[in-house]
Amino acid sequence: MKQEGLVKRCVLLIAGLFIMALGVVLSVKANLGTSPISAPPYVYSQAFPLTMGTTTILMNMGLILLQIVLLRKQYEWIQLTQIIAVSVFGLFIDLTMPLVSWIHTSNYFVQWALCLLSCVVLGFGVFLEVKAKVTYLAGEGLSLALAKVFRLEFGKAKVSVDCSLVVLGVASSFLLLHRLEGVREGTVAAALLVGTIVRFYAKHVAFIDKWLGNKPVEAEKAPAVSATEPKPQLVITIAREYGSGGHEIGEILARKLGIAFYDSKLIDLTALEGGFTPEYVKEHEQKLANTLLYDLYEQNYAYVNEEMPPLDSLFMVQSKVIRDIAARESCVIVGRCADFILKSQPTFNVFVHAGKEFRIDRIIHNYRIAPELAAKELERKDRERINYCRRYTHKTWGDAANYHLTVDSSLFGTEACADLIIDSVQRWRQSR
Repeated sequence: MKQEGLVKRCVLLIAGLFIMALGVVLSVKANLGTSPISAPPYVYSQAFPLTMGTTTILMNMGLILLQIVLLRKQYEWIQLTQIIAVSVFGLFIDLTMPLVSWIHTSNYFVQWALCLLSCVVLGFGVFLEVKAKVTYLAGEGLSLALAKVFRLEFGKAKVSVDCSLVVLGVASSFLLLHRLEGVREGTVAAALLVGTIVRFYAKHVAFIDKWLGNKPVEAEKAPAVSATEPKPQLVITIAREYGSGGHEIGEILARKLGIAFYDSKLIDLTALEGGFTPEYVKEHEQKLANTLLYDLYEQNYAYVNEEMPPLDSLFMVQSKVIRDIAARESCVIVGRCADFILKSQPTFNVFVHAGKEFRIDRIIHNYRIAPELAAKELERKDRERINYCRRYTHKTWGDAANYHLTVDSSLFGTEACADLIIDSVQRWRQSR
């Protein structure tokens, strides 16, 4: 890294730490609870003749020591720069306290306004700290250490650290002060909002990258079909309701057309491309139980630049696999939002659906699902696919406007559906 670039990053880090400190003291003034990592230091500053900045430094030193104990020989000593960062951060907390000493309010709505302002300010400080790429504060460093040692996703490690700090704050409050201090509804708001606010800044604040001289990250482009190729690839994508027979229809379709078929085979290809295990891909692909909960979970990754949420990483790898296949050969691809992934090239997109009773009967007999569990399993699978599609395509799964053909497999049967699709594909190709 050039000296000029390092200086700029250090300046950015210092600015970020100052703004974060201001966010912390604003949350203190709101009196609705501080952020999870600031809760224990706030309690200790109330219980002992120490400033909040001092208790913040002491607690973070303990977190750094815990990182060393966890990582042992794997600990990278460059991470000791966290000591400088937390010392400056603690100093800034004490320096900014007098700046807001004039703020006094007992109005609950004003307190909430101040709490939300503290989240916005704290989020911007975290954003600058992450952009600086110089070091982490000890909380994020501990989360990374836990993720590495116990092979956890960073998001889960971050949630564990935050929850542990809240529990520590509550326990310390009752033990030392005999009342609850530092942890209230504002703590929950900070835990839920700050990461999301950081992600907002990351998407919409571009001048920091320009100032640092960072090159913009170009979106990965889908491979184009060669203009000299005599016959363009025929790619058919099939989205399907659970139990509608979309997989079987796809197999019949591929066999009759004499082209490749991809469904479960994509699991192994994605695992090979991304370094996942096939079991991991099978367990997590096309599944998103709740988009809101995943958004809240994903916001933890805003605290580090090196990490990407696991489902996002899996989707990106699988998208590349699907684009490579479609550029290489004619094929039928089932599921995986392939119609969206391949939107930049001509594909024939099909949605297979069927009546609920037909699908329940099918999954009972074909998938060996217990009759008493079939209806709930059907709803769960469809909900996962709806949420997954909404998350990664921002489209409504099953909306006829997104497909060239929708077909009810309970009316025609799998063979007839395949013939209907073939006839439609031929007409589609002739019209182009």
